[in-house]
Amino acid sequence: MQLLSQSVKLKCHVAGALRLPRSVIAIGTFDGVHRGHQKVLGNAVNAARRLNCPAVVYTFDLPPKALFKGTSVLTAPDEKVRRLAALGLDHCILAKFDRTYASRTAEAFLSELAALNPAEIWVGEDFRFGADRKGDVATLAAHFPVRLTNAVRCHDGDVISSTRIRTLMEEGDTLAAEILVGHFSDCHDATELWRVT
Repeated sequence: MQLLSQSVKLKCHVAGALRLPRSVIAIGTFDGVHRGHQKVLGNAVNAARRLNCPAVVYTFDLPPKALFKGTSVLTAPDEKVRRLAALGLDHCILAKFDRTYASRTAEAFLSELAALNPAEIWVGEDFRFGADRKGDVATLAAHFPVRLTNAVRCHDGDVISSTRIRTLMEEGDTLAAEILVGHFSDCHDATELWRVT
């Protein structure tokens, strides 16, 4: 599957299908592709350009919180991919996050990443993976070069997060939510939340 956005082609893959001789990977849920996410993704794209290899985003078609806690989804998968394409990434792995995927071991996830031969992996400080969230940043760093992106804060010092944006939208403060999302806010209806049923 290929999506075209602003003359940038983003090649999308299911989990386990992509093999690369070298890459830089950003991993995360990226629900909303907000300013904090944009920082992680931008760091990965810049590193990939510096290292002359593809920039890959590994994300999920259903944020884990939506599966386990029934949390509203900020961006439908097609919209998320469109926003990711606009950031200059080369490949998107869109893993179908269901109970089967959630039961995968941390080792299985590490094996899948190894097929991408990462020169760097960019994640947030609270990154967890594998069944029961057994894998963490230290586990990942034991296998690959890991780079952390610190939380992005808005002018009042609060961390920009999908949870905060979701809360603002549920409270009807769409302007504040749009500001935290960033430059994508002009191309979607910020009042709409996607609820998984």
